[in-house]
Amino acid sequence: MILGEMMRSVLDNSGLLALWEAVAPWLALDERQLIFVIATPLFIAVTLWEYLRIRHDPALMDVREAVRNFALGAGYQVTELLFAGIIAFPLYALCYHYRLLELELTWVTGMLTFLGVDFCFYWMHRASHRMRWFWAAHVVHHSSERMNFSTAMRQNATNIFNGNWAFYLPLALIGFNPVWISIAYALSLVYQFFIHTTLVKRLPRPIEWLFNTPSHHRVHHGRNPGYIDRNYGGTLIVWDRLFGSFVDEAANNPPRYGITRPVPAQGLIALWTHEYRDLFHDMAQPGPLWARLAHLWRPPEWQRPPADLQAQGQQPPT
Repeated sequence: MILGEMMRSVLDNSGLLALWEAVAPWLALDERQLIFVIATPLFIAVTLWEYLRIRHDPALMDVREAVRNFALGAGYQVTELLFAGIIAFPLYALCYHYRLLELELTWVTGMLTFLGVDFCFYWMHRASHRMRWFWAAHVVHHSSERMNFSTAMRQNATNIFNGNWAFYLPLALIGFNPVWISIAYALSLVYQFFIHTTLVKRLPRPIEWLFNTPSHHRVHHGRNPGYIDRNYGGTLIVWDRLFGSFVDEAANNPPRYGITRPVPAQGLIALWTHEYRDLFHDMAQPGPLWARLAHLWRPPEWQRPPADLQAQGQQPPT
């Protein structure tokens, strides 16, 4: 006991504990990160199980790509860890400081937090497909032509910088604690990992009606004309049913995975940045400032009307 107290005294007098208490919130070292750390071994184990089932089919599994996918996910986690507390945390704290309601954590408020986060996720995800600035970060998740558990790890290290976390700020302003929000968000992402597979077919009808399932999410990753920009839900699919974005997986129309414009290279930097490069290239074309900025919030496929470019003596992009 005396030796333990001596060791504690050394640590206290070092100033390290005070430094840690000051720095930890800014690094966003919260329960969300802990959930991901706990879940990662499970992710790896399930991915290995799936690999043993589909390793002989190159259309379903490519080991080099799977390793690359986990590297993309690691990059995403590193930037979230280092910058979420600096960029997002202060705004969440500000909104929560001026909250409209005082909400204690109960089973009811816990469920409301889950529903609120899932609702906000739907609109964030929808914006990530229909607004090019958000798509520039999200595209990496869709750029694989395979659908397996490793695909869930394809995330962009720039996510924290493009601001899609702002979709959840209203929850903090209402009165939901940002820690609850982050936990609900992390649990949603853990759930969504398991819907990235071709091995699970249709689930019982009540589950398929209420929850996002592998079948629904295969549609979401399809580049078939009828599947593009559908099934945005996170944990629940009911938002898609309510807001007209739901499409069922058709047996006679299996999803073809990937994006309509192939990625120019497979390096991590190219995967993270290629859509930003194309976006800024389009914005650099001559024209009024407002027309240039419109590329940021217009859909990814949108281009300025040819007449606008021709008026500047330019040819429309092909």
